[in-house]
Amino acid sequence: MATPAPGSSNSLYWLALSLTPGLGPTRGRKLVEHFACIDDIFQASLTELEGLNLQAQSAQHIALGKSLEMAHETTAKALAEGIRIICREDSEWPARLSEIYDPPLVLYVRGNVEALARPGIAVVGTRHPTPYGIGMAERLSSDLAARGLTIFSGMARGVDSAGHRGALKAKGKTVAVFGTGVDVIYPRENKKIAESILELNGGLVSEFPLGTFAAPQNFPIRNRIISGLALGVLVVEAGEYSGTRITARCALEQSRELFAVPGNVTSRNSWGPNTLIKQGAKLTATWEDVWEELPTEIRLQLESERAPDASDVRPAASSLFGEDLSPKERKVLAVLRPDESVHIDEIIERVEAELSSSEVFAVLFELELSGKIKQMPGKNFVKSF
Repeated sequence: MATPAPGSSNSLYWLALSLTPGLGPTRGRKLVEHFACIDDIFQASLTELEGLNLQAQSAQHIALGKSLEMAHETTAKALAEGIRIICREDSEWPARLSEIYDPPLVLYVRGNVEALARPGIAVVGTRHPTPYGIGMAERLSSDLAARGLTIFSGMARGVDSAGHRGALKAKGKTVAVFGTGVDVIYPRENKKIAESILELNGGLVSEFPLGTFAAPQNFPIRNRIISGLALGVLVVEAGEYSGTRITARCALEQSRELFAVPGNVTSRNSWGPNTLIKQGAKLTATWEDVWEELPTEIRLQLESERAPDASDVRPAASSLFGEDLSPKERKVLAVLRPDESVHIDEIIERVEAELSSSEVFAVLFELELSGKIKQMPGKNFVKSF
């Protein structure tokens, strides 16, 4: 069902500013500060606007009414597609986003607008993670979402997608911040993730106009929103020149907590988190490492919202890899690692003195069913956490 868009009486003007060519969030806000009321901007003459050092195309777009015309057209399209357009004057505007240096003028939102203001953690990392990185992103996101935290990420391939999947597995809320228009799913294979986010009362959000395609320059720009919405940023695998560094830098500039999952020092994907840890980021191995850094009032709020009989998402490590394993399962599990996949032929070869190939197949099946291992493409297997 379509919902009103935009919300407040001034949202149309904020939207018009955001659609003005060559303006941008910073110049847009300075323009608003110059006039007594935001609607006065659209009553100003071309000469007056040009006298404020606006680009010629920006001044003309506003003075000739083109910006307002585009705002009306965009509002109609958003309404037809059930998309909300909110500005910082709206009650649904996430307060944390107003704290950052360069907040957007408006946000386009599909799904639950209130999810944007919920306490949450941003989970970010490389688009080419190892099995270890995927597993850690999913596990930590699942555990944190199960405890009421919203998982914010960018729905990119790799760690971002794993973070969203982890939250969805816990039936928790997650918000995807797009580098495209909120009506453009990118990458396309994440359409199912986007649908699941909406089904579980999460949200899809973007500052870019409807229909904006996947331009490379947009993704670094949106990273400040991912960190800005969150209480802290959790980095799971990132190379030396990864775009994740931009999000981490934004987090520090925005006075957000910075968390990092340590990695194998021989892996190039570990450069980012390991360097951040050296520079003071909180070493993160379990959800407790994040939880204990949250403000007390946030922890109390989330604990009060949880059902009295809510239980932990995962069993303790001792029950995962401890005495409940059969001797055969222990032998096979000892061959596997969490940070590197092992092909089934190698597994059989390494235990052939004690187990037949048919026994190995049976054990792998049982271990996968119980969640202790995960099968990767090409008959490769990794240890879960």
